[in-house]
Amino acid sequence: MAHSQSISDKLLERILSSLSDDKAEDVVQINLQGKSSVADHMVIASGRSTRQVSAMAEKLMDRIKQEFGFTSKVEGKDAGDWVLIDTGDVIVHIFRPEVREFYQLEKMWLPQGGSASAN
Repeated sequence: MAHSQSISDKLLERILSSLSDDKAEDVVQINLQGKSSVADHMVIASGRSTRQVSAMAEKLMDRIKQEFGFTSKVEGKDAGDWVLIDTGDVIVHIFRPEVREFYQLEKMWLPQGGSASAN
């Protein structure tokens, strides 16, 4: 319908490609439109180690700053167990697998019976 993609969609696309480039695992995208006023999309991904989680977050923030011209809010980057990146339109959670398993964010946001599989 609209000719150009919204900033939110472009941002989401860039976040997904950045995570893919950095070998993120089990990437899940959840549409929050109409469910939350906080953001349009949520992305949840895993990294194999604290170092990979921190590095993916760092690169993602750098790419967003370079390509979209703004700085994202970030929490948890130094610890590397769970990093939250808030870009405004898209909220990104990058976890170590066991931390992700513990919090089970997908279950909170996906409809009952909804699949969180991104494979």
